[in-house]
Amino acid sequence: MDKKTENWLKSYWRPTMAWMYMFVCFFDFVIAPVLWSLLQMHSGSGSVTNEWKPLTLEGAAFFHIAMGAVLGITSYGRTKEKMSESN
Repeated sequence: MDKKTENWLKSYWRPTMAWMYMFVCFFDFVIAPVLWSLLQMHSGSGSVTNEWKPLTLEGAAFFHIAMGAVLGITSYGRTKEKMSESN
């Protein structure tokens, strides 16, 4: 199929998955803990009493295992595609 007529979703789903995973990790491990702590600080007591528990680590971190498998397998598949295109 010609590159110009290829559907954008077919072309960009791999990088979109990687960006989505990066955003989820950044939110769950950086943004949410800071906001959680700030919310507790301003709620009245002036101290942080409960720590943030990352949502993606619940359920035996299945989200990270699944995303690692998806991104790993698709990058391996893309490498094979590029190698077959160059031959």
